[in-house]
Amino acid sequence: MLRVLTAAQMRQAEQAAEQRHGMPSALLMENAGRGLAEVARSLAGTSGRFVVVCGPGNNGGDGLVAARFLLEGGARVAVTLVGDAAKLTPEARRNLEALKGFGGTVRPLESLEAPSSGDVVVDALFGTGLSRAPAGAFAEAISAIHRWRQAGAKVVAADVPSGLQSDTGEAFSPCVEADATVAFGFLKPGQVLEPGATLCGRVRRVDIGLAGAASREVSGPALFVVEESDARGMLPVRKPDSHKGTYGHVLVVAGSRGKTGAAALVAKAALRSGAGLVTVATRGDALEAVQAHSAEIMGVPLEAAGPLGMGDLEALLAAAEGKDALVIGPGIPRGPGTGTLIGELLARLEIPAVLDADALNAVAGDLSVLRRAKAPVVLTPHPGEMARLTGRSTREVQAHRLEVVGRLASETGATVVLKGDRTLTAHADGRVFINTTGNPGMATGGSGDVLSGICGALLAQGFTSPDAAWTAVFAHGLAGDLAAARRGQLGLVAGDLIEQGLCELWVRWGR
Repeated sequence: MLRVLTAAQMRQAEQAAEQRHGMPSALLMENAGRGLAEVARSLAGTSGRFVVVCGPGNNGGDGLVAARFLLEGGARVAVTLVGDAAKLTPEARRNLEALKGFGGTVRPLESLEAPSSGDVVVDALFGTGLSRAPAGAFAEAISAIHRWRQAGAKVVAADVPSGLQSDTGEAFSPCVEADATVAFGFLKPGQVLEPGATLCGRVRRVDIGLAGAASREVSGPALFVVEESDARGMLPVRKPDSHKGTYGHVLVVAGSRGKTGAAALVAKAALRSGAGLVTVATRGDALEAVQAHSAEIMGVPLEAAGPLGMGDLEALLAAAEGKDALVIGPGIPRGPGTGTLIGELLARLEIPAVLDADALNAVAGDLSVLRRAKAPVVLTPHPGEMARLTGRSTREVQAHRLEVVGRLASETGATVVLKGDRTLTAHADGRVFINTTGNPGMATGGSGDVLSGICGALLAQGFTSPDAAWTAVFAHGLAGDLAAARRGQLGLVAGDLIEQGLCELWVRWGR
């Protein structure tokens, strides 16, 4: 997995590199500027010019180093410094003098010849510490960079595009839109979370000399980007002498009259994700329709009527006997007693559970039931459900996704999957896994049910709750990508993720 560091953690890593690993800040800046120059050079046309736009901080110092390396290579380079030159950091000032020593000059922004096709603009205005919208001369410089990009120039950002919040991925206005962003040492949350990921363009990580030991000395959340090799490596190769009992039995409590498809999607996804057996418990008037979706689905009728409540407890406890994982929520009939029922199930069952859809809405009023659970719990809310769970607005959830998902996991002890573009999986121990698979075609009814089924199947096969969750999220997204490659995004439906995406994925992974 790729480690992701916040701005504060980067400062800790840099301090550790200098104080305990012999890497002075001057050398870190030199390495960063060299990497920035190399990426900028790779995007330029054969006779392209370079315009380096620097701020007074250390990010500007990185740009000044890059300008010097470009000059050394014989390129045509124009440098402009935005802001008060008297406020240059010591390292930036030292590199400004070094640039002048190589014949470089600094010119006012308005005097520059506008770059165009084949040229490259290096954005080194702000680094990872930006906390407010750019204004004044800085906003004017960002507007100029935008115009130059529209005229055909490529834009390379130093660490993060100026105007982007490094720790959240949210963008102030104005904000640079880059064709490429050079991540110094480690990825940053803003480079992998939207809308920052799109504004960064292609992210190129360069080693600046932050020793591996330095990254281990940082405190705070442990953030990771999941790679395909990570998820593929989690899935065991099946042994010749195995049988259906080897791979677990999933109990799915889902569906109702008019929503039988939800239960069927969960069950079929679990079956297609390796579960040996799957049983659906649902109201008697819905069970036959659920089982009609697949001959492999077993069923238990819940004979009571109306919303799920305490009257269903004994039937569900009996249904859970001999099972290895529980998935509850999609399409269930919810009423005033549903949350109490779920709380009692969690308190008495010793199998891991996935709570999705209306199971989440049912417990939103009393999250203490999650702390009383006997076995691990995985929550899979979309932003609206997360808003109900946390008492925030959906807008607030989306603006602070990392904070919200981490806090809910810590407060409840559950593994929490905050769905959406760049789905986040948080564990109570502070680890957060950032997913990069998936596409807009998956914004269709039932897609979340498929994810719950995959997760339930992995839990039934013995995965820990965080491993089951982040592996399921990655596989779910990649299955969607594979299905979209065949079907297109516009016509994608949840069933395609199961019948085409998952099946193709397991072949791809040799499983």
